[in-house]
Amino acid sequence: MSSNAKLSQLNPRQQEAMTYVSGPLLVLAGAGSGKTAVITRKIAHLIQNCGVPAHRITAMTFTNKAAREMKERVGKLIPREESKGLTVSTFHNFGLNLLRIELKHTPLKNNFSILDADDCKRLLMDLMHKDNLAGADSKELIGKAMRRISDWKNDLLLPPQAMSTAETPEDVHLAQLYELYERNIRAYNAVDFDDLIALPTRLLQENAEIRDKWQNRVRYLLVDEYQDTNTAQYMLVKLLVGVMGRFTAVGDDDQSIYAWRGAKPENMALLAEDFPSLKVIKLEQNYRSTSRILKAANSVITNNPHLFEKQLWSDKGHGEAIRIITCRNDDDEAERVAHDLMNHKLMNGKSWKDYAVLYRGNFQARVLEAQLRQMQIPYKLSGGTSFFARAEIKDVMSYLRLIINPEDDSAFLRIINTPKRAIGPATLEKLGLFAQDNHLSLLSASADQRLSMVFAKKAASQLHEFAGFIEDYTRRLHDNDDPVPVVRQMINETGYIDFVREQAATPAAEKTKLDNIETLYSSIQSLITRADDVDERNIESVIRKLVLLDLLEQQQEEDDTDKVNLMTLHAAKGLEFPYVYIMGLEEELLPHRNSIAGDSIEEERRLMYVGITRARQGLTLTLAEQRKAGGQMRHTTPSRFLDELPEEELEWSGKKKQKLSNVDPKAQAAAYLANLKALMK
Repeated sequence: MSSNAKLSQLNPRQQEAMTYVSGPLLVLAGAGSGKTAVITRKIAHLIQNCGVPAHRITAMTFTNKAAREMKERVGKLIPREESKGLTVSTFHNFGLNLLRIELKHTPLKNNFSILDADDCKRLLMDLMHKDNLAGADSKELIGKAMRRISDWKNDLLLPPQAMSTAETPEDVHLAQLYELYERNIRAYNAVDFDDLIALPTRLLQENAEIRDKWQNRVRYLLVDEYQDTNTAQYMLVKLLVGVMGRFTAVGDDDQSIYAWRGAKPENMALLAEDFPSLKVIKLEQNYRSTSRILKAANSVITNNPHLFEKQLWSDKGHGEAIRIITCRNDDDEAERVAHDLMNHKLMNGKSWKDYAVLYRGNFQARVLEAQLRQMQIPYKLSGGTSFFARAEIKDVMSYLRLIINPEDDSAFLRIINTPKRAIGPATLEKLGLFAQDNHLSLLSASADQRLSMVFAKKAASQLHEFAGFIEDYTRRLHDNDDPVPVVRQMINETGYIDFVREQAATPAAEKTKLDNIETLYSSIQSLITRADDVDERNIESVIRKLVLLDLLEQQQEEDDTDKVNLMTLHAAKGLEFPYVYIMGLEEELLPHRNSIAGDSIEEERRLMYVGITRARQGLTLTLAEQRKAGGQMRHTTPSRFLDELPEEELEWSGKKKQKLSNVDPKAQAAAYLANLKALMK
């Protein structure tokens, strides 16, 4: 595609953002303003018109899905040979790659593992038990410890710094736990999810030679969803671009809804401070929604303070009125949404997948699901159990993790008795002490010949046998160019497939679990086949990628079946639907009570803005006058966000207001009947 053709498809602001390369650039991209088109065309422009080779360009985003879409769109703009070496990845994949390349400068050894949230939780519990720390069995305290450690890492604070800033006895307790956690995770030769950003960033901060090398390697950097960056990610960007500031950051401070995950929309203001020559370009034309929907979104978000002001607009016409339905209680709300969905589909001849129902908390979906099932309306629930969180997948993955990292004690403990090997808790406790005393991993301790001196003959024999089995398959997998048949043989030989069959409650459950294992084998094969770099076609790279895939995409599996979409407002970010319902417009729900108590209403307002801007044609908001909470029915107060909507664009049900719709009731009834007949053919 010629550069003129690329430009002709962009509006003037998009064109300006695409062609500006002489300094640091912040693109304020409103919802639905075509930011991906700008990023992908800018990559093509840099390669074809600015002489920047593809292997010197890096684009970073937050999900594998977004990275994949970006890469595919670049592939349609420029020939394959011109885009060779281009890096389009998530922040975490980029960090993993940097660690792999600079391994000798890190505290890690080859074949390090990536621990998931369950592994980290188990490690913290073990540490608290070993050190007799109070609250070892408290889910609340473990959850708080995980969040605090994650926050410290995202803020690039090491354990001594965490300790020096501790103000309360609980802070001191958690800082001590952080130090123990770090010591143990390194002993496992492992990293957690946050380390994939914190370790590379610290390395670039502390090592000028490596920093110069990577600044030279990344000649131009593009960052998507910039408002979602945390402190460590901001520092990573800053260190990669250096004083030259050859970058484009694209984001929308009005869509920053992940403060609970460490995201800092104020990083946009920091850019202006750290790069005084920063140019700001606003993308305000929306290609998704009607003017009425955008007017509502603008009207709500204007109540937040802004460093950069912007107003979304669209040429998609005025559109339908925004409907607000007041319901008696949450049961009535679910019933009315379900009936409204059914009626709207029949009257307008739409598909079920054209509709999305959004809500603040997952619990709101339960009552609605019952109504949808009763009315036989097909639906899919986003944000369920991740594929990789399923027991059978975690089991098989733990075998593979232990193969690539013999020091991964977390993986060892998961599989040593899965399936049963007659190795009891007492034996494992004894093995743990033996490993600790001799500075060995649990797998190395199991292979140690001295075991027979301290263990009963049968226990020592069982442990030796398991260690020998893992050692044998480690050798075979590393020596084989086609590892999938070897993986399959290994899992069969463990007896795990028979174990799944025995444990399954029903034939259907058995089939699902076995199908999931087959899907995992296919994923491994697919990653090996698709790997661009020959060094990534090995079992170690593939297992690391699969662990990361899970951590980045908790249940983002593609599902294009014809079903109504049910999801939280957080999960809806980045998506769009013709017709959107937002349920629960009540104080203490949206905005959430924690935000009211913590005086963080601004993020809740951004969440409301994200919900509104998901809708292309129709938007319906519902609220209940009473809602069940803790087994009791309680009166509610309508959300303050309803007061912030433009009254002239709203159509309240049950109120004597002039209908904003010009549809003839007779024509409406005729359409309903016609669609009903079509449905019954």
